[in-house]
Amino acid sequence: MVEGSITANGYTRKWWKEVVVYQIYPRSFQDSNGDGIGDLNGITSRLDYLKLLGVDVLWLSPHYDSPNADNGYDIRDYRKVMTEFGTMPDFDALLKGIKERDMKMIVDLVVNHTSDEHVWFVESRKSKTGIYSDYYIWRPENNGRPPNNWTSFFSGSAWSKDLLRGEYYLHLFAEKQPDLNWDNPKVRGEVYDLMKFWLAKGIDGFRMDVIPFISKDPHFPDCPKEYAAHPEYIYAAGPKLHQYLQEMHREVLAKYNVMTVGEALGVTLEQTPLFVDERRHELNMIFHFDVVRLNRQGWRWKPWTLPELKAIYARFDRELDLNNWQTVFLSNHDNPRPVSSFGDGSVMYRERSAKVLATMLLTLKGTPFIYQGDELGMINYPFSKIEDFDDIEVKNAWKAEVLTQRVNPEEYLFHLRKTSRDNSRTPMQWDDSPNAGFTTAAKPWLAVHPSYQEINAKQELADPNSVYNYFKTMLELRKKTLAFVYGDYRDLDPDNPFLFIYTRTLAEDKFLIVLNFSTNTLTYSLPDGLRTGQLVLSSFGGQEENALALHLAAWEARIYRI
Repeated sequence: MVEGSITANGYTRKWWKEVVVYQIYPRSFQDSNGDGIGDLNGITSRLDYLKLLGVDVLWLSPHYDSPNADNGYDIRDYRKVMTEFGTMPDFDALLKGIKERDMKMIVDLVVNHTSDEHVWFVESRKSKTGIYSDYYIWRPENNGRPPNNWTSFFSGSAWSKDLLRGEYYLHLFAEKQPDLNWDNPKVRGEVYDLMKFWLAKGIDGFRMDVIPFISKDPHFPDCPKEYAAHPEYIYAAGPKLHQYLQEMHREVLAKYNVMTVGEALGVTLEQTPLFVDERRHELNMIFHFDVVRLNRQGWRWKPWTLPELKAIYARFDRELDLNNWQTVFLSNHDNPRPVSSFGDGSVMYRERSAKVLATMLLTLKGTPFIYQGDELGMINYPFSKIEDFDDIEVKNAWKAEVLTQRVNPEEYLFHLRKTSRDNSRTPMQWDDSPNAGFTTAAKPWLAVHPSYQEINAKQELADPNSVYNYFKTMLELRKKTLAFVYGDYRDLDPDNPFLFIYTRTLAEDKFLIVLNFSTNTLTYSLPDGLRTGQLVLSSFGGQEENALALHLAAWEARIYRI
């Protein structure tokens, strides 16, 4: 892969711009020891599957020692592997297997908060003057109340009273996830050291969890009423955020050829260059939530339209220049399945719509991220009762919304079936054997989707027309087509309610991508006398080369060279 000062269409070529990333949620990927929980050795056993698919980088969700209040995002020891996932030699073997297959690995960096069982917090509770006393954010009560009105993303106040220390500590997430005090240089030094620990092992970068929240306004003013429903815009506005990210780059990242991607909840498009402009030396790219939150408001599902979706991509393309790089993703461990969210999960159209989404994901501008199981067209789980869920966010909101009788239970469950994070966390569907081949245990940690006998990797590997093999073909096409990476983007019909039609152009290479986001058979005349040119790929047998008009089947995708 070309690096350095070589450019394409004005962009500086970098390896992390030209890869496709595949996210692995270890708990749900493959269980190797029969305890019902996925583990590192299970991932190692499936590396050939991932190599065959054609992905370049594996993103490993948190694998660190954790009591699992939030499935590993509450870290007890950053230098130890979670017991359920295996041992450090297991991690080393996984990384070795990845490198042997000419792939790369990035890991989660979760440093806005730790577990309350981390030794730093255990010691911080004990004294207001000890070594670790200000590793976290402690404040006295405010006239018998919490220090301010900040709320947790997992319901309730973002402050909890610690009886041992006699003060409140801040936790933007669960009560067992106290926020670190980044204003303490010792904390920042600890973070940089743990980053170096994993980089020394040979990892290739970090996905940085809620990284915009690391800096806090030391005065802790109340959150204004107009931001009550979206406090992330307040939490992401700390005064020293960019100072700390530039320090992190200077002290650690600049010394390695790695990729960094930040989870950017609370960051607007206008603020994006502050994080990713290559001249600022902070992060390579960030995850925005405009697309994945298009059809939800908090835990509530809401309708969306195709022009709204297209407008997001157009806006990002228009506002970000050649010094700013983007990500493209439709799902991850915090979001439902894309076929259920943006496609059609019905028996008739699941495969077709999954292929349309794959085509879009792998031809839009930015580094694409695939979440495990999306290459099979996995769908949302049919949750029927609150006991079916594992997610702490769901359980806390049930207590806050339903048990207080503010929301009807059936209304809550209706929305959660569409929006819950647990939709993406059900075990990977490998074959049609019991528990989909995920585990030999009688019961996995989270129920396997009942569709596993029809939707599974074994069946799809054998079917040349499967979603998996379509993803594989798309990945091969993207690797040899720089226009899909660096090419100019133009939406040809932004207001069309059913069709997403755009071009990607790099010098003499010009491609037309046609996506039918509907169950309608459509006829469409191309604008400006444009002709289709040579058909490169069709998801449903379309032809019509060198044509002025298109005749599209329901949920069909085509790519033409024009």
